[in-house]
Amino acid sequence: MTSLTNQSPSRPAKVKPIGEFAERLRGEMTGQVLFDRATRGRYATDASIYQVTPVGVVMPRHQEDLKIALDIARDAKVPILARGAGTSQCGQTVGEALVIDTTRWLNQVVEFDAEARTVLVEPGVVLDHLNAWLKPHGLWYPVDVSTSAQCTIGGMAGNNSCGSRSIYYGNMVHNVLGVDALLADGSAASFGFVDRFAEGSQEQRLAQQVRAIAERVGPEIRDHFPKVLRRVGGYNLDLFDCQNPMPYDPDGRANLAHLLVGSEGTLGVSQRIKLRLSPLPEQKVLGVVNFPTFYQAMDFTQYIVKLGPTAVELVDRTMIELSLENPAFRPVIEKALIGKPEAILLVEFAGHDHAKQLEALRGLNELMGDLGLPGSVVDMPEAAEQKALWNVRKAGLNIMMSMKGDGKPVSFIEDCAVPLEHLAEYTDKLTDVFNRYGTEGTWYAHAGVGTLHVRPILDMRRDGAEKMREIAELASALVREYKGAYSGEHGDGICRGEWVSWQFGETVNNAFRDIKQLFDPENLFNPGKIVDTPKMDDQRYFRFPKSYTTIPLTPVFDWSAWNVKRDPLTGEQSPPGTGGDATHGLAMAVEMCNNNGHCRKFDAGTMCPSFRVTKEEQHLTRGRANTLRLVLSGQLGDEGLASDDVKEALDLCVSCKGCKRECPTGVDMAKFKIEARTARARANGLSLRDRMVGEMPRYAPWASKFSTLVNGVERVPFLAKQIKQALKLAPQRSLPVFNGNFLASAEASSQPVTSEREVLLFVDTFNNYMEGDNAKAAKRVLEAAGYRVHLNVTKGQRPLCCGRTYLSSGQFDKAKAEAKRTLEHLMPFVERGVAVVGLEPSCLLSMRDEFLQYGFGEEAKALSASAYLFEEFLVKARAEDQLPLELKPLNYERAMLHGHCHQKAFDALRPVEQVLDWIPDLTVETIESSCCGMAGSFGYEAEHYDASLKMAEHSLLPAIRNADSNAVLIADGTSCRHQIHDGSGREAIHVARLLEQALA
Repeated sequence: MTSLTNQSPSRPAKVKPIGEFAERLRGEMTGQVLFDRATRGRYATDASIYQVTPVGVVMPRHQEDLKIALDIARDAKVPILARGAGTSQCGQTVGEALVIDTTRWLNQVVEFDAEARTVLVEPGVVLDHLNAWLKPHGLWYPVDVSTSAQCTIGGMAGNNSCGSRSIYYGNMVHNVLGVDALLADGSAASFGFVDRFAEGSQEQRLAQQVRAIAERVGPEIRDHFPKVLRRVGGYNLDLFDCQNPMPYDPDGRANLAHLLVGSEGTLGVSQRIKLRLSPLPEQKVLGVVNFPTFYQAMDFTQYIVKLGPTAVELVDRTMIELSLENPAFRPVIEKALIGKPEAILLVEFAGHDHAKQLEALRGLNELMGDLGLPGSVVDMPEAAEQKALWNVRKAGLNIMMSMKGDGKPVSFIEDCAVPLEHLAEYTDKLTDVFNRYGTEGTWYAHAGVGTLHVRPILDMRRDGAEKMREIAELASALVREYKGAYSGEHGDGICRGEWVSWQFGETVNNAFRDIKQLFDPENLFNPGKIVDTPKMDDQRYFRFPKSYTTIPLTPVFDWSAWNVKRDPLTGEQSPPGTGGDATHGLAMAVEMCNNNGHCRKFDAGTMCPSFRVTKEEQHLTRGRANTLRLVLSGQLGDEGLASDDVKEALDLCVSCKGCKRECPTGVDMAKFKIEARTARARANGLSLRDRMVGEMPRYAPWASKFSTLVNGVERVPFLAKQIKQALKLAPQRSLPVFNGNFLASAEASSQPVTSEREVLLFVDTFNNYMEGDNAKAAKRVLEAAGYRVHLNVTKGQRPLCCGRTYLSSGQFDKAKAEAKRTLEHLMPFVERGVAVVGLEPSCLLSMRDEFLQYGFGEEAKALSASAYLFEEFLVKARAEDQLPLELKPLNYERAMLHGHCHQKAFDALRPVEQVLDWIPDLTVETIESSCCGMAGSFGYEAEHYDASLKMAEHSLLPAIRNADSNAVLIADGTSCRHQIHDGSGREAIHVARLLEQALA
């Protein structure tokens, strides 16, 4: 089992007691200081296969905090590891050191010069955030890596990142002008052009010493440094090779900052980084070339690059198939395909003249015809479809990691870069190597520069480490044969550190040691990286060593779909349930998180609302998945899912299911939270608040019957205050208002309706007892469309319930019983082909989600296929020409639409937009928002009230306040409507009510 106290052989000796060290940090810093075992466990991994637990974690609030942390660490002889988003794929950002996380506060733009096209930023600035800030000025930072939504400029500089368009713009090192850094002795230095250093300055002395080292080994530099654009191994010592300097700067000037770029934090800690900007291309066109064979895609790349594209990116058959399995990516990738290609190349042309870009696209079509593949190009001249396809390509790593089962694509040779003329032959021979070891590789990425991300599928718990070593040896021989670079983009870290000497030779490797000694004589900055590194297959550093086990527990959901064995060559999977015990399936589902950090994004979409307001790893899908993995493997004690560590990690999870859709590997934290809440409830019992939340469907009939009395509580302040205190509810929230019983009144007043077309309107607890007008409106609309509307009336019994309130409060058995009762009642309708239509997204969509994992078999699948949200059903009926619905214009000219999180998770928001478009003269604007923050009972809870409002204030409430006062607000979720009312004072309505108003 992986220990949380892995010892690094590179750690300096004579370290002061960690407790004393931590207390000094807490006493002198104003930022966060975290030394608890769960936090250390969450920072023990990055996007690599490694796990090394840090000494502690600090988040400096400002530059002075950063200096204080380094001074205290130097005094205590504790190593320093500067870290951005933690997306490194070779283990650069894990180590037994004090991790300095710059992402929360050191993320500001310091200076900007539009005329000179430069910007000075702090290291924690996220690339996408910077480019959004630059866009109004017509500029951008063009090192557009696939992790742009979460990666930081500091991490990119440390790694010498490249990106999809490096064929045109170059790598990070070509676009960095200067670095202000703190050195190992505590001094500050400003690295930039050597010819600008002041006489006698520290920077000049360092430059002279570096130059002397470079000149000493000049012949070896010229012999051993790869002559390809994509090479990021070792230190950039060739910039001081006077006879043959690497043209990192367009003018050929030596820049000492370029030595720090790619140094993986081993030479200094960045304070500020000065970047060279580029004009934002005004026009782009994309040609997607479909290839019948993978070899042709590789072979023809050398001809395509001669057309002058800005990017040539590969997507192989494996990635295509996995994309087709992802509901978010399927419609995008389908548009790019002609038949069933074995590979596609995304070829982009960009500039300021659209006519020239279209001409280049025509040239691509002509070229493919000349090469024997006429009609193989899908033209994409429109920006929207280009962006959608690039998003799929950017998710390439995560898509590859979405394979279920123990075998995963493993990163260790994925960055080998070879000259283009050898690319096809290299990939062909490497494929033969994979076959020799009973596996295959997944291929994608930067064909235009000869760097292909290839990951052999290996099971690291079994024989994966041995195969990794042998494949690496054979791959390195091929790289040497074709005079390529072993490390072409993702750096050295633990994974490729031992190959630095192999690539550059012992003489240059000793020069690298001299550089390290010059800048960091006590080996305090990220020790064990680039020089004196561990072996790539050292079991002490593996996240999943052979000794890895999981603790015994019995999950409540059926996780057998993750218990699979996959044949790496055929892709065939064993039947569900054959891959391990009950715990194994749950553990494998948790381990779908590959730590790439896509959940750290702040742009469009839902995921991850809690991180957006806290910026803390603990409240992030990745952080939670890591916590669960550590718990399930016994690395955080033996309490399992009922532990305090799990409770704290999941505390701000609002079960929005954003990760279910937006995480490319399909991590479903909402379902994991149900497992954890159930385990906690069984171990510790239920609180009064938990019981009140869970039992709402049972007491709702009584509360509705005596609604005058129940609703009057709010009019007695003292009584309302006592009730809220007893239930630990936020005093600022009003208690739910009960308002009649729609099902009872509808049944009593129903009139016989004869129609061959039937539908069952499933009226949930909220729309039955609290907002019956929604159900009434939906019924009227369906009847106006000519449907005979059945209702989920259960004579002599309480109404049906999806069980979600029980799930959210940890009462799994009751939730399952409610689901079973609902399923049994609805099956007669389902069996005769009657659609089940619901109004509340979280309730209806439970039938398409949780019902499938209760173990109900084929009946649950049948109900799932027949269950529709109100708008989904209307769109479907109209498409089948079975919706003769006439609508008239309303007094509203504009509608503002907020989507419920579960609507977004199931791609069910587009139908709402579609039905609103049916109303004449109505302009619809969908608010780009994450979770509203109410999330059922979450926003009611006293301890979560502030976080709830912060989530709403992130984008939703500001958009509503800025909206036209005459605009109608649409929100299908009960919680969403409540939050909008509390936060803005405005009323939002269900779309059914607007459609009712528009009935002709």
